Amino acid sequence: MKRKYGFTLVEILLVVIIIAALGAMVLPRLTGRAMQARISIAKTDVTSNIPSALDLYELDNGRFPSTVQGLNALLTKPSGHPEAKNWNGPYIRKKPMDPWGNPYEYKYVGSAGNEYDLYSLGADGIEGNDDITNRDD
Repeated sequence: MKRKYGFTLVEILLVVIIIAALGAMVLPRLTGRAMQARISIAKTDVTSNIPSALDLYELDNGRFPSTVQGLNALLTKPSGHPEAKNWNGPYIRKKPMDPWGNPYEYKYVGSAGNEYDLYSLGADGIEGNDDITNRDD
């Protein structure tokens, strides 16, 4: 008798079922991790990366950019008041965008606690509870 080599339909179906079961267990865990990673990136940006560039700007110019000048003052020398006489930038390589593709929000407040508010509007792009901010409150 000749022996045939290959897989039977039952064997192929069994392998497909096993792969589908593994995928069903792993996929939900990976999708949650993507959102966690984006939140982590935004937190690092608003508490460390962008504030470092703002600190360098402040060291050179004696104050932070105004709200109107915004984070663009880190890329190109701003015009208007206050004048950036000692601008020595660019302080960052590209316009700061959050992980969801929206620009980070910046407001110069000049208060004693924080000189500025820096935040991401989160995944929905609307101000609300999911915002990621440099404030501790």
